[in-house]
Amino acid sequence: MTTTLSTAGQTGTEGGRRHLGVALFVIATAQLMIVLDATIVYVALPHIQAALGFSGSGLEWVANAYALTFGGLLLLGGRAGDLLGRRRMFIIGLLLFAAASLAGGLATSPAWLLAARAVQGAGGAIVAPTALALIATTFPEGPPRSRAMGVYAAMSVAGSSVGLLAGGLLVAYASWRWVLFVNVPIGLAVALLARFVLAPGAAVRGRGRAGFDVPGGVTGTAGIASLVYGLANAATSPDGTSHWGDAKVVASLAAGAALLAAFAVIELRSRQALLPVRLLRSRDRVGAYLMMLGVGAALGGVFFFLTLFTQDVWGYSALRTGMAFLPVTAAMFVGAIGASALLPRIGARPLLVGGSAVTIGGLYWLSRMSLHGGYASDLLGAGLVLGIGFGLMIVPLQLLSLTRVADGDSGAAASLLNAGRQVGGALGLAVLGTVAWTVVADSARAAGGGGAGAGGSGAGGAAGAVAYRHALAAGFDRAFLVGAFMAVLILLAAVTMIRIRRADLAGR
Repeated sequence: MTTTLSTAGQTGTEGGRRHLGVALFVIATAQLMIVLDATIVYVALPHIQAALGFSGSGLEWVANAYALTFGGLLLLGGRAGDLLGRRRMFIIGLLLFAAASLAGGLATSPAWLLAARAVQGAGGAIVAPTALALIATTFPEGPPRSRAMGVYAAMSVAGSSVGLLAGGLLVAYASWRWVLFVNVPIGLAVALLARFVLAPGAAVRGRGRAGFDVPGGVTGTAGIASLVYGLANAATSPDGTSHWGDAKVVASLAAGAALLAAFAVIELRSRQALLPVRLLRSRDRVGAYLMMLGVGAALGGVFFFLTLFTQDVWGYSALRTGMAFLPVTAAMFVGAIGASALLPRIGARPLLVGGSAVTIGGLYWLSRMSLHGGYASDLLGAGLVLGIGFGLMIVPLQLLSLTRVADGDSGAAASLLNAGRQVGGALGLAVLGTVAWTVVADSARAAGGGGAGAGGSGAGGAAGAVAYRHALAAGFDRAFLVGAFMAVLILLAAVTMIRIRRADLAGR
């Protein structure tokens, strides 16, 4: 599909004649690669531990190193696209991500792999907000942008499930190193295509006079990274030990709060703010950011524990777990594409209210899963409902974050939405993890067992293992129920904060 776009200064009119179909493919593929890389390594962790000699506590940093730099650098990455040109930063981010993936696949020590994962996160922090901003500046407002947002959102929501399946396949039939190597040809091909199908864009006028917001960049990056780090270490352990009072957790959360407060003061005074305060003057946009924070909190933790439920309670293999999520992914696709078609007709508010209500139902259904339940009766129906609900919300949230945003601020607006989802995911995992493992420990003690390996051998050992699996099911179900409560808060935000008219989203 090719379209001739004017260059009269309208949003969505960068460049002249553009191959929009290929441009959308490039942007969506890059987003899929960034999102799935957060989960593709999960199923490879035991193999990575055996190959590189990670300690049990050190292994979690294979995931955390990526999450920390990705979350911490999002604001910086989004604003860099505004100031230096989005296509340029998009390509730089892809090349950095591909190079780090190659280095990680060649790692021979834990430190080497963790450094590569951190650089991967930095590349992702450039690509993710720039990709969303490119949707806004490449596709005109109205149905074309809504359709593009639908495809982009479908790739975003599919990433986690695709990552689990792809990771299982690569580990089973190739090597753990290929969960990293696979990004190299994809990243290079997408970067090459981007050079020809995306408009170069223009830097923000006056950037040379105003300069880059270095104090804001330092405090914002350090603040989000500290917050994510503290939340990542705060959750109660599987043995029931709470870490919310640990010195490093308290210090990290306090430092994050202080740095983000300083960041807010700096942004109010900065002439070239990393996060322009004008972006927060829209009630609808702030509502979208808060709802995305809630979506990240509710669904990030839920999908993590749903993966554990299928493997630790039902005994699924990693590959079977990935395949079990395929219908959920398909439902997310249907919800996202459906939302993009319905947006011009009914507007954002009905979709957000309806999507959050459906999500509540799906999460409550998940909280009824049991040890002796089955895939078709317990997971499939609930997963389809949850996928539809999430898909209905994600497109209008992304569109609201960029509606009526000046071209020079679209990267900052997109980065704030991504940061909300990332921080929300860390928050949800910390809260739901605390709830789940506390219930697991209490239930195991009440049943007279000490853990998965308790109970000795023979009939007593088998009974102890079953009792512990019952405890796991009880704890994970409680986490899903708390996730449903978080979705209630999302619904309240949609009802009370979203007021944008359908005509405004249609570009009229």
